[in-house]
Amino acid sequence: MQHGPAVRRRKLGAELRALRAESGLTSGEAARLVGWHQSKVSRIETGTSGVKPADVRLLLDVYGVTDPQLRELMLALAGSDGAGGHHWWHAYRGVLPPTYRDFISLESQAGAMRTLETSVVPGLLQTPEYARAVTRAAVEGVADDRLDTLVEVRLARQVVLRADPPLELSAVLDEAVLRREVGGPGVMARQLERLVEAARLPQVRLQVLPFTAGAHIGVTGPFVIFSFPSTSDLDVVVLDNLTSSLYLERKEDLRAYSEAFNTLQIHALSPEDSLDYIAGIGDGA
Repeated sequence: MQHGPAVRRRKLGAELRALRAESGLTSGEAARLVGWHQSKVSRIETGTSGVKPADVRLLLDVYGVTDPQLRELMLALAGSDGAGGHHWWHAYRGVLPPTYRDFISLESQAGAMRTLETSVVPGLLQTPEYARAVTRAAVEGVADDRLDTLVEVRLARQVVLRADPPLELSAVLDEAVLRREVGGPGVMARQLERLVEAARLPQVRLQVLPFTAGAHIGVTGPFVIFSFPSTSDLDVVVLDNLTSSLYLERKEDLRAYSEAFNTLQIHALSPEDSLDYIAGIGDGA
């Protein structure tokens, strides 16, 4: 169990080590080709030290990695978008904590996201009014200008659902998410309408876990599983708490949370029934 920056370094190092082995090079040979000491390559591969995006590019070139998607992912883990520029969220560095920036970076690079929500609507599906009400409640005493910025970021994140290809989102929502009146009746009504719209998107699979399901494996709290298109070795589970985020990347952790999510999907309503259920709550049924 590690914090975001540490797990990103470890994941990047492990993938670079695998790519080096694939190329048939030893760590010493790779170091000589880029003009480094062998110990630098070892520190990068074990995740004990950070690595600049420019150094990652050098290694990828030496290893003969030409797949643009894989290169972009490696550079994102190193803190770059792969083109030497900045991602959109870099403009908010003074407002967003590092753990949140890490989360957004992973979200933007992931091919798929599975999430269990027990209290609030997932950020990617929130309306502006709902996002404002949730953020105001979560960040006590937040000034209006900072609140505006945080909501702006929340809405900007939703671009991943409209990307080409879009992020594939699978969400299981506890019924409490739909029943909790956030921001008042009008705000909640519009939010439920937004969920119905989102549930009809081909890249979104939305399921409701009704109260009648009773106690379930998700009662311990919400979680997110990110999966990446180039390699499953970079998949990660994210757990949020009040002051930070924790990243789980051991294979046994990923397996446990994947199995838990599969179980939740089995006990939840089907996507079709969930859509009707959400619409019924919105209609006051």
